Parts: sequence; structure tokens; C-alpha cells
Amino acid sequence: MGALYRYPHRCVHNRILIQQREYHVRCPSTRRRPVTPRLSTDIDVDSHPGRKATIAREDIIYAALKLVGPHRSVSSLSLREVAREAGIAPNSFYRQFRDTDELAVALIDLAGQSLRKIVGEARHRLATRRSIVRSSIEAFMEQLRADDRLLHVLLREGTVGSDAFKRAVDRELSFFEEELRVDLIRLAALDQVELYEPALVARSITRLVFAMGATAMDMPREKDPELIEQMSAMVRMILAGSRAMAERSKAARGRAYRNRSR
Repeated sequence: MGALYRYPHRCVHNRILIQQREYHVRCPSTRRRPVTPRLSTDIDVDSHPGRKATIAREDIIYAALKLVGPHRSVSSLSLREVAREAGIAPNSFYRQFRDTDELAVALIDLAGQSLRKIVGEARHRLATRRSIVRSSIEAFMEQLRADDRLLHVLLREGTVGSDAFKRAVDRELSFFEEELRVDLIRLAALDQVELYEPALVARSITRLVFAMGATAMDMPREKDPELIEQMSAMVRMILAGSRAMAERSKAARGRAYRNRSR
């Protein structure tokens, strides 16, 4: 106590410190906050040793492909889930895609290319003089069973995806239908027959195989031979019906021409 009276300035100084501490307790926002590390979701890519310094569009697409499958839709993926699989911060995702919907459409576009690859495989098999119908369907089923996740995306999003995804699937299928239409006309000419509405025939075959493929994803492989036989028979029925309708249309045009000539 004697020291305090001899050095009164120390007492005043201590009282000021006590008052400052009490003020900071009442007003925590005025306290100097310690620097704490940010959450992992906010860390820049370059500052995290476990994340990629650069990310390409294809890296994100194939990261998403690892997460989807025959029983999981693209629409169920979250941005953070895809970013974690790709090894990037969520903010880096936006450098390549606006949102997960745009990513899904990009996946569907790639899936369409995968489907057209199947057509090329079927064309290659024609060199062995096997049936184009059976060759095409077998190529389709082999691709489906080869764990082609792009094909799974195309089949799944065409049935359970959003309206935007379904439109993207329809757009990709239209490319396939056009290529099939050209093939059907070429093969019909080689057989010296005509097809009634080749574009509609190509669309019917495409939609049939597409629907059956979506069903096949949920079936065991042991059912594939039976399913291939059924699909082949259905496609042949479509082709036979188109040829018959073309013959009837041709006969009707001939009768109309003869009637006008009289």
C-alpha cells in the first residue's frame, strides 16, 4: 500500500487497464481478433497443397462422371461434391461452369458423342455381312455393359432428369437419328427397296432402343440375350412395316397416275 501512495501514477495506470478490459468484454467487436485459418471451402487453390493449381473443364466433367452411374442422376450431384472429387475449391468450379445444370448439359453432350460412337461400331461390324439390326443392338448393349457412364447419363437423364436435361438429351438423340436415317436410306437402296418416311423410321428405332436400354440398366446381364432378341425383332417389325407402307404408297401413286392418264 505504501508503494501505491509513493507511486500514484501506477494506481491510475492499473485502473485504466481494468476499465479497458471491462469495455472489451461488453463490446467484443472492438477486441482485436486473432488471425484464424479460413475454412477449406474458401481457401484458394494455390494455397492448399492437396488441391490442383489449375483445373480444366474436362477435369470437372470426369470428376462428375465418377460420381454418377446407372442408379444416380446428374441432377442429384452437388457443387461441393463435384469440387471435392475434382480436388478443387468450390469457387474454382465457377471458372468453368455457371452451375451444376450447365455441367449436366455438358455431360449429356459428351454422352451423345458416345452414342454416335456406337453407331460407328455398328458400321464397322457391317463389314462382316452380319445383320445391321443385330449388330447395332449388340454394339449398344456392349457399350452399356462396359460401364460407359456417359451412356448411363444419356439414358438416365432422358427419363428422370429435369426439363432442361431432357431437351439436351432430345438434341443429342436427334443427331443420332439423322445419322441413322442416312444409313437406312443407303441400305434400302442397296437392297433395291424403299422406306416410308425414313426420318420417322430412324426416330422410332432410336426411341425404342433408347427406352429398352434404360430398362436394361436395371436388369441382370443374364437377360441380355433375350433382350437383344426382343429388340432386334421390334426393329425388324418397324423396318418391315415401313417397306410395306412404301409399297402401298407406291401402288396408290401408280393407280392415281393411270386414272389421270385416261
